[in-house]
Amino acid sequence: MKTCKTVAEFRAARAALPALGVVPTMGFLHEGHLSLVRRAKAECGAAAVTIFVNPTQFAPHEDFSRYPRALARDLELVEAAGADLVFAPDVSEMYPEGYDLRIEVGGVTSRLEGAVRPAHFSGVATVVAKLLNITQASRAYFGQKDAQQCVVIRKLARDLNLPCEIVVCPTVREADGLAMSSRNAYLSPEQRERATVLYRALSAAKARHEAGQTRAEALRAAIHDVLAETPEAGVDYVSVADPDTLEELDEVKDGALVSLAVRFGPTRLIDNFLL
Repeated sequence: MKTCKTVAEFRAARAALPALGVVPTMGFLHEGHLSLVRRAKAECGAAAVTIFVNPTQFAPHEDFSRYPRALARDLELVEAAGADLVFAPDVSEMYPEGYDLRIEVGGVTSRLEGAVRPAHFSGVATVVAKLLNITQASRAYFGQKDAQQCVVIRKLARDLNLPCEIVVCPTVREADGLAMSSRNAYLSPEQRERATVLYRALSAAKARHEAGQTRAEALRAAIHDVLAETPEAGVDYVSVADPDTLEELDEVKDGALVSLAVRFGPTRLIDNFLL
């Protein structure tokens, strides 16, 4: 496995590989990331991982400076998972002096996470476009846990005619249902135990739907009822939306995206189910 710090170094190494799947990450990797690496390797023959904590997707009050980082550990993990290349640039390599460009993706970024974090998806779209251009991968792999991000990146690739297939893989969960996330490391032991309420709330909505409930408001109410059992859980939003436009639904259809964002102290967790 080769680790590259500059665009030129990565492109020189990538030239020897006819096909490549890429897994863009912000590091502090867990089994969810590693499952993407293994799938990229299996489907493309070679896998690259990008490790870059992207400052442009964090608001000034958010956790960029304290976002967990463990590069040496991450490199060991991705090598064991079969990665061939790693691109781990410094901020100055991605955003050199004089850099002054951002990509704005309309429509789907105005809701859910975008309503709470207004500049977030512009930063995501910009860095992903750069990484797909740098890596020249034929496929890029993302996790369903970040559902709105996946919608944004698919739109980005489609609207810019990027020659890269966006592959969305199922959420990987802990044994108790909590979606794996780098931010889980912020939780105290008590918060970690209570955070399973996200999975229980989504499961309640899924069960109501499977029992025949098609009113979206009833599913939202089922989620709120479960979340209310954990007073420490501060609810940012509960959504039952169209999976492509992210517009809120009145009547549920197959494939509807049920999602939520919940805070435990300063730690903000997201999760979702596709019905």
